[in-house]
Amino acid sequence: MNPINRQLLLKTRPEGLVRQDNFELHEQAVPELAEGEALVRVLYLSMDPTNRVWMTDRPQYMPPVAIGEVMRGIGLGRVVASRSPRFAVGELVQGLVGWQDYAVIREAHAKDWVKLPPKPPVALPTLLGACGFSGITAYYGLTEIAPVQPGETLVVSAAAGSVGSIAGQIGKLRGARVVGIAGGAEKCRHLIEDLGFDAAVDYKAADFKQQLAAATPDGVHVNFENVGGPVMRAVLSRMVNGGRVALCGLIANYASGEKPSDDYSVIIVKRLTVRGFLAFDYRDQQRAVQDLVGWVVNGQIKAGETIAEGLENAPQVLNRLFDGSHTGKLVLRVAEDQ
Repeated sequence: MNPINRQLLLKTRPEGLVRQDNFELHEQAVPELAEGEALVRVLYLSMDPTNRVWMTDRPQYMPPVAIGEVMRGIGLGRVVASRSPRFAVGELVQGLVGWQDYAVIREAHAKDWVKLPPKPPVALPTLLGACGFSGITAYYGLTEIAPVQPGETLVVSAAAGSVGSIAGQIGKLRGARVVGIAGGAEKCRHLIEDLGFDAAVDYKAADFKQQLAAATPDGVHVNFENVGGPVMRAVLSRMVNGGRVALCGLIANYASGEKPSDDYSVIIVKRLTVRGFLAFDYRDQQRAVQDLVGWVVNGQIKAGETIAEGLENAPQVLNRLFDGSHTGKLVLRVAEDQ
C-alpha cells in the first residue's frame, strides 16, 4: 500500500503575514512511480524569505506558485523508492521538494536535484543553512559580487539570520572589520560574543543611526544587504566613495507589500556599485560547499539553526522570519531520518 502524502496547497494569496487559511492541507496516496522516477521522503524544509515572494502574483525570478499547487520549498530528504538509474534508495538529496511529506523526482528535472553525502560531516539542518543556499549566498556575495578585502569595513544587515550570520563570519575570515545589524540587545550580543563580529548595531534602537555612525568611523566599504528599507538607506549614507553593495534580499518589503524607496541619489553621489544576485545563479556550487563544510568542521565558522517541527505548521513557522523570533537558519523538520 502506497504511503499517504500530506501536501500544503496554496489556497489564497496572503496579504501581509502568512495565515493558516491561505493553505489547504491535502492528503492523497503517493502515485505509482513511472520509469525514470524516484520517490523522496522529505526530512527538512528550508524556511526562506523567498517562500513569501513565491506566494505573490507578480513578476519574479521564478513563476509564482499557482493557486491549488503544492507550495514551493527547498528541502532535503532520502530516496525511499526508485525506478531511476540516477538515484538509489537510501541516497540523501536536496532540491525543490515542496511543502509535503513526499516528493517525486521526475526524469526531466533530475539535473536540478543535488546528491549529498549519505553520511555528511555536518548535521542535516546545516546542509540547508551554513553549508546550503544560505551559506552559498554569503560565500559568493563576498567573494565574487562584492569581494571584501583585508582592512575594509563590511556591514551586514539581518546579521543574526541564516545568510547574514555566515556573511559576517566569512568577512572576518577575509580580514575585514565586520559590523552586524540586528534587532535587539540579545542578538547584538550574540553577534559579538558568539560569532566574532567586531561591532553590532540594534536597528530597533531610537539612536540606531548614531550607533551605526559610531561603529563605522571610517565609513563602509562593502554592504551585504538583506533587508532594504530604512536600514539599507542608513547604511548607504555611511558608505565611502566607490563602495560596493551585494544585494541579495529586501525582506523589509516581502511581508508588508510596500514598495522600496526609489531615491537612488546616494548611489550616484557616492559612485556606488550595487549588484543584485541569487544563489541560484551559481550552478557549480561545489567549491563553495567544500569551503563552507571545511570551515564549519574546523570551527572557523559557527553554524546555528532554529529548528521547528511539523509540516502542518509551515505557514506560522515562515512568519518567524519576519518577526525576528529566531536566530541562524530557520528549518522545519518534517520527519526523522531513519
